[in-house]
Amino acid sequence: MSPICPAPLCRQFWKAGNYDDGLFSKSSPKNGASFLRIHPKFLHSNATSHKWAFGAIAELVDNAVDEIQNGATFVIVDKLLNPKDGSSALLIQDNGGGMDPEAMRCCLSFGFSDKKSEAAIGQYGNGFKTSSMRLGADVIVFSRCMKNRQWTQSIGLLSYTFLTGEGLDRIVVPMVEYEFISTTGKWNSIRPEQHFVNNLSLLLQWSPFSTEEALLKQLDDIGDHGSRIIIYNLWLNNEGKMELDFQSDPEDIRISCDAESGKSCSSTSVSDLHLANTLQYSLRAYLSILYLKIPENFCIWLRGRIVEYHNIARDLKYPEFIVYKPQNGGCKEGSVITSIGFLKEAPLVNIHGFNVYHRNRLILPFWNVAGSSTARSRGVVGVLEANFIQPTHNKQDFEKTPLFQKLENRLKEMTWEYWDYHCGLIGYHATKRLHKPSQVSSESRQKHATTKRKDHDHSIEPEILKRKAGLKVNLTGPESIQNLPATTTTSHLEDQEIVLLLKENKRLYARCSEYEKMDEELNAKVTLLRKELKEAQREYGRLLIESGSLDYPKMESTVTL
Repeated sequence: MSPICPAPLCRQFWKAGNYDDGLFSKSSPKNGASFLRIHPKFLHSNATSHKWAFGAIAELVDNAVDEIQNGATFVIVDKLLNPKDGSSALLIQDNGGGMDPEAMRCCLSFGFSDKKSEAAIGQYGNGFKTSSMRLGADVIVFSRCMKNRQWTQSIGLLSYTFLTGEGLDRIVVPMVEYEFISTTGKWNSIRPEQHFVNNLSLLLQWSPFSTEEALLKQLDDIGDHGSRIIIYNLWLNNEGKMELDFQSDPEDIRISCDAESGKSCSSTSVSDLHLANTLQYSLRAYLSILYLKIPENFCIWLRGRIVEYHNIARDLKYPEFIVYKPQNGGCKEGSVITSIGFLKEAPLVNIHGFNVYHRNRLILPFWNVAGSSTARSRGVVGVLEANFIQPTHNKQDFEKTPLFQKLENRLKEMTWEYWDYHCGLIGYHATKRLHKPSQVSSESRQKHATTKRKDHDHSIEPEILKRKAGLKVNLTGPESIQNLPATTTTSHLEDQEIVLLLKENKRLYARCSEYEKMDEELNAKVTLLRKELKEAQREYGRLLIESGSLDYPKMESTVTL
């Protein structure tokens, strides 16, 4: 405890870091050794890496998605009311494997991560702390887990309000831990009695729950396994209003457009209502494209309704698929397939850019690489997964490495090339004239392709051949090949490289058709299974009501989840 009286906690996030300067981190002796005290002010300064509140929520959803490998089938993002003062709180809950007491301690400590899988989104072990403290001053975590045939449950509190209110000069995290005793059918504390009593009293004083029974009720709501996070004392924006808006849309969580971007949410123009703009203030819009692909048996529930997955690439008109092979120091980093095309709303919308994912997670939405000073990119949108570059810690940008700069330059070229050869398809004046293949020799095409490879450190021979030969091949189907003039077709057959390109186009189209058919069959099965699940839920709820185990409002909530 510091003898210095702490400064009152400011409710506005960007001003809440004014913790008393008289308190500071220092090394202190402990049994002849030294250990580092982490000052509470670090909680706030660490959280400032998140400039955007939705980016912080996405970090917590990422943790739930990483639990898919442990059996998670859903994550819930919703609003709760703080029982003590009636204020709004944010709930994030999943039914993954949960955390045992040791894992809970690691979760609430700094810089620890045991996510070794290449498929895992989380890497640094810091996302939970930065994201929760960015959204609110306090967070309480509940988790239930089965490990080594032992059932455990834990509760931990990370509270800036508690630390400032008590004037502490180090971060203290109260925790209580239980294990299930099968012989008695009861949960018993793992820690010594005095340790348990001290930590429980702090939880009851500083958390939203005033009794141990209320705390245990939150664990029961998890079920057999999973985690439940409640962030309360949510931050206010600079205008003194709640930063997260739960009122404007009962099925969404929003951020004030005026406060975040200076734009008005009341605009009805096609561009302003497009996903590229609404994702800035609508959590439902942002979550719909947050992951490049997601298992059919996993769903995100937002305010009681499932978030519909949106595949941007499927909306593109006249799409092309371009292979990019990044190189770093002469070493190839693998191949990346970029989907590029016009938005279905083009030319009515002035939106363009690339949606860049890393390990399935959206990092840069509608990244404007071509600049806004020219109309030479209007409506051109692309999608790619760039696992060869590393995102920043807040997962809202990439580290500015030479590989990243090469990617940016190549995507800019892709945008301009695509526009030059396709803008006429949506009503603009074409800036490039298509020439007959006979006007360009095979020797000159080969020379041009070699030069392009040296300039851009990538291999896109099929694309270069197509551009230089003047072919307008639409990779969405083989009908463009069949409709070529006879003289042109004869000329193509004389050029072996062009013939191979056309054959490859047919093969890819056949594979796409096969995958689309499989997708339709799987969607039909999912629809049938969901129908059967709803029937089972209704029957289960009816049995609970008849048995008197559950009243109707609670049953309805359970069925919804």
